[in-house]
Amino acid sequence: MLPALLLAAASMTLIVGVRYLLVSGGFAWLTSARHPGLYAGLDRQMRREIGWSLASAAIYGVPAGVVMWGWRTQGWTRIYTDLDAYPLWWLPMSVFLYLFAHDSWFYWTHRWMHRPGPFRLAHAVHHRSRPPTAWAAMAFHPLEALTGAVVIPTLVFLIPIHWGALGFVLTVMTVMGVTNHMGWEVFPQWMWRGRLGGWLITASHHQRHHERYGCNYGLYFRFWDRLCGTDEGVGDFAREHARAGARGGRVDAGGRDAGRAA
Repeated sequence: MLPALLLAAASMTLIVGVRYLLVSGGFAWLTSARHPGLYAGLDRQMRREIGWSLASAAIYGVPAGVVMWGWRTQGWTRIYTDLDAYPLWWLPMSVFLYLFAHDSWFYWTHRWMHRPGPFRLAHAVHHRSRPPTAWAAMAFHPLEALTGAVVIPTLVFLIPIHWGALGFVLTVMTVMGVTNHMGWEVFPQWMWRGRLGGWLITASHHQRHHERYGCNYGLYFRFWDRLCGTDEGVGDFAREHARAGARGGRVDAGGRDAGRAA
């Protein structure tokens, strides 16, 4: 049993690490294509972000690997493969419940990590990225990574979910984690400026958190921020684009437009 568990944990760590490199690398490349110079002068910071993120990959990968092994060999979890096991309406409902539960956990642990002690001990690692880049998605101190790594592995024991729906949840988690730190909006303005954007978190909303620290703590939804009075709207990318220009980078017209729109 132990060799199988170790192999599962190592395999999932490799998968999480490669997924991070591919997704963050892909969006970093897209940033260089869409907004040349935005990350100019940040090479040392990005190397640090990659180092912390790969360390986090192990912390995320070990419990995920153990849970995956338990599901496939022991039937431990409530992950199911037969679509007929639950009504079809449960598919979107389970996705929403997972995202909302994850968002709720993230909001309150994230807010707690902004208290002086936890911030100095752990969360300051993430906020050393100023401005954050696409590589900062998993740049966490190990203690902070641990608080994030337990959420989905815990939920699969509590809430039934189809394996395809779980894959969708993990995809949303990965994409939002990266795009929220890119320094520009990858999503269309009608989405994050309209009524839908009033409840969803994208880069424009999370940018303000990195600017002001004491606000905008959510991950996917603005529900808890709005309910608890910590929502301070969307940020402004113009400042970071201006910094890129000051560093000698070239910001194209698309970058300037994005800065004004934010």
